[in-house]
Amino acid sequence: MKSKVFFIPATRQDGNEVLAAKAEKIFLKIGLRSQIENKSFVAVKIHFGEKGNKGFIKSPWITKIIDQIKSVTSRVFLADSNTLYVSKRSNALDHLSLAREHGFTEEALGVPVIIADGLIGRDDREIQVDLSRVESAKIGSAILDSDILVCLTHFTGHMLTGFGAAIKNLGMGCASRAGKLEQHSDVHPWVNPKLCDNCGVCLDYCPSQAMVEKGDSAFIVEEKCIGCGECLVVCNQGAVKFNWDSDAVRVQEKMSEYAFSVWKHLKGKISFINFLLKVTKDCDCMSHDQQPIVEDIGILGSLDPVALDQASVDLVNKRSGKDILRVGYDVDWSVQLSHGVEIGLGSRDYELIEL
Repeated sequence: MKSKVFFIPATRQDGNEVLAAKAEKIFLKIGLRSQIENKSFVAVKIHFGEKGNKGFIKSPWITKIIDQIKSVTSRVFLADSNTLYVSKRSNALDHLSLAREHGFTEEALGVPVIIADGLIGRDDREIQVDLSRVESAKIGSAILDSDILVCLTHFTGHMLTGFGAAIKNLGMGCASRAGKLEQHSDVHPWVNPKLCDNCGVCLDYCPSQAMVEKGDSAFIVEEKCIGCGECLVVCNQGAVKFNWDSDAVRVQEKMSEYAFSVWKHLKGKISFINFLLKVTKDCDCMSHDQQPIVEDIGILGSLDPVALDQASVDLVNKRSGKDILRVGYDVDWSVQLSHGVEIGLGSRDYELIEL
């Protein structure tokens, strides 16, 4: 049976109030609201945008969705997890500060913001999945402690996965820093001694005592390293390096399996909404403004993340007249979808219902 994907045309020119009403309409049509109880903890998963980025979902657009949730339970919060790379979003304090700069405040939305994996990304738990790429997924604790998850995603292109949408927001976005590292790389970090000033900070932060001094530089004992990514974040010299996994197939399959872990954990109490507004070549982790690659399309929602992402891709490519997602990076974006079907995350067959 085809999965239902609800769609409502929208553009940024509609204005904040109209966009909020359209997003609310999609949310209500999906039907997740009936699963919320008066004591439910509801996480609204969203990307707050990197410093300098302007493509992210704007806070006024989600006000009515939040109001709908708050009409049932007061236990609602916005959530994201810390980044693996060094940025304004790699620790909770800077992350919260940036979220506030971008309009995600309790004053504006009536709900708090929580960084799901804690102060520096250590607050996670593992979900056993035993799939082909991932045995157990490392997910931010605040996500796993929630009863309901509403996944709000800005659809964009992406250098490794072709595009980033619901599957990426769920799989990569809910993972702790160690989980993000597992998805991006198959090897442990190493230290470039030419860049290291031997300050000792990474030795203090390493949870497994894998960081040691060797000559005039820090050194990682590979046998002790757990791949958590602490050293990458705390190094101010950029001396810690990773051999990033360049295999886009492997990255997408890991990401889909991480998404499956959260989807399975929540057992049907999760919904997905994609915003196809200001669709850009790269994701919102880019620290600069980007021009859209297609005209604004609208807002889509579903209980099936695979069907939702497939419908989103189809609408973007139809609007552009070509596979615009392959233009910037020659990446087969379909892997995350086909693997999602294979592991039971969802279906690529969908019925698009325009509201």
